[in-house]
Amino acid sequence: MSFENFPGTEKTTEMPQPPKNGNWRNYLMIGLVVALLGTWAYIIWDKNKTKETIQQKETVIATTTSQRDQLQKELEEATMRYDMIKTSSAEMAHVKDSIITRQDRDISQKRIKIQQLLSKVNATEAELAEARQLIGSLNTDINTYKTKIETLEGEKIVLTQERNAVMQQRDKVQKDFDSARTLIREKDEVIDIASTLHASNFSILGINEKSSGKEKTTTVAKRVDKLRISFDIDENRTTTSGTKYIYVCVFAPNGNPVTEENLGSGRFNTRDGKEKIFTQRIDINYTQGQRQTLSIDLKQNNKLETGDYRIEVYNNGFKIGEGVRSLKKGGIFS
Repeated sequence: MSFENFPGTEKTTEMPQPPKNGNWRNYLMIGLVVALLGTWAYIIWDKNKTKETIQQKETVIATTTSQRDQLQKELEEATMRYDMIKTSSAEMAHVKDSIITRQDRDISQKRIKIQQLLSKVNATEAELAEARQLIGSLNTDINTYKTKIETLEGEKIVLTQERNAVMQQRDKVQKDFDSARTLIREKDEVIDIASTLHASNFSILGINEKSSGKEKTTTVAKRVDKLRISFDIDENRTTTSGTKYIYVCVFAPNGNPVTEENLGSGRFNTRDGKEKIFTQRIDINYTQGQRQTLSIDLKQNNKLETGDYRIEVYNNGFKIGEGVRSLKKGGIFS
């Protein structure tokens, strides 16, 4: 016989459940909402604070930039004014003194220092204040520089006027001196020309020398052994006493100059710059205002030619006299 168990009619015993209560959930939700609102409030506050800080920084940056730009503009204006002063005073370079040179150096150094400060992207108020102070000092230096330049320019004007006056006086003195020198030169030239000697009373003789030593004048060329040339040096009261040079030039009938080594023949220059051959030079000791007679014998190794022998006498570059002697061809018994 089998037995099957069937559910009985006995009641199952259950544990007692605590009473349900929804208030804690409400509290939790309220706490979360409060926390969330607090977080949002903090975020909003912090954002506003950050924005305010950024605005303050932007304001500071804008203010600093504006100040820097203004200072940069002032520096550029001061620099332009300084450059204009230097350009206008470029011609004063030769009168600039050590003060100007030192101010040039100081101004250049301050410009460099100011530009370095203004070139900083994050320049501080202290640095901008230093730049502002330097710009003020720079403007003072430029004004002083300008005053000094104007003083020097005034001195230059006075010096220029004095120099011009001195130059005018110098030019006048030079002109007077040149005029006097020209006058003296012209006077000297007149005196020099006036002191030129003059020759007159020419005597040109053909001399035949006998074996006995006696001399005989002749005009027959083949018998002439020498020409005796004599002339007077006239008195001249302008010529000073002393050694005078007389050049005697003898020309043969064919027109060629006669030269003899034993007579010391050579060359001299005339007043017109031409070179001339002389036959003999006579050095005389002339006495002022007195007449003096000169005589020379011209003897050639070869026989003299027939025709005209022309004699020219020169002194001081001028021809002072001349004469002619004709020699003829002799006959069978001459």
